[in-house]
Amino acid sequence: MLDLNIEQGYFDLGYNLIGGVDEAGRGPLAGPVVAACVVIDKNFKIDHEDLALVADSKKLSAKKREKLFSVIKEKVLAVEIGVVDNLTIDKINILQASFLAMRRAIKKLKVEPDYILVDGNFKIPKLEKTQTAIIGGDGKVFCIAAASIIAKVSRDWLMSEIDKQYPEYEFAKHKGYGTKLHFAKIAELGPCPIHRFSFSPVKELFLKAKP
Repeated sequence: MLDLNIEQGYFDLGYNLIGGVDEAGRGPLAGPVVAACVVIDKNFKIDHEDLALVADSKKLSAKKREKLFSVIKEKVLAVEIGVVDNLTIDKINILQASFLAMRRAIKKLKVEPDYILVDGNFKIPKLEKTQTAIIGGDGKVFCIAAASIIAKVSRDWLMSEIDKQYPEYEFAKHKGYGTKLHFAKIAELGPCPIHRFSFSPVKELFLKAKP
């Protein structure tokens, strides 16, 4: 179970609104990268039995993530997501696209955090906010773990919508990740417009499929 000890340390320093940031979708071969920012204030408490279950989204089932998605949105001060599509990923690379998605999520917030805690090795560039990058933050910091759930559920929903456009690729099942099924579909059909052509597996399969 996660607690609020890390966030409380920043509240004790005088910060009033803490934003936890994480992304989903850096690794897939198709679709967007989605980032989320979850904002809490110093009065926030883990006072709901479901909030006590918040953890790194990768350690939760899809059903549990979806349930927590609604609880998080209801209980925290503010939540927003930022989305960057596959075309932009191909232009600026996935790391920069992830940072762009994070900045978009933060910019959309109606409540502005005065401190950002971001999952990973790097602070978010081009962001004029005091921030700290925390390696493995989605497993250590409540607001980052909550953001990981919001980002993951949001991206999964987007991939299910994309599945309606390209049902033959079965994106609703694999969400664009490099599964055996997905590789088989690309090998059979070739890449489609939402694939990330800058990712080497897609590029290689695309070149093989060309006459």
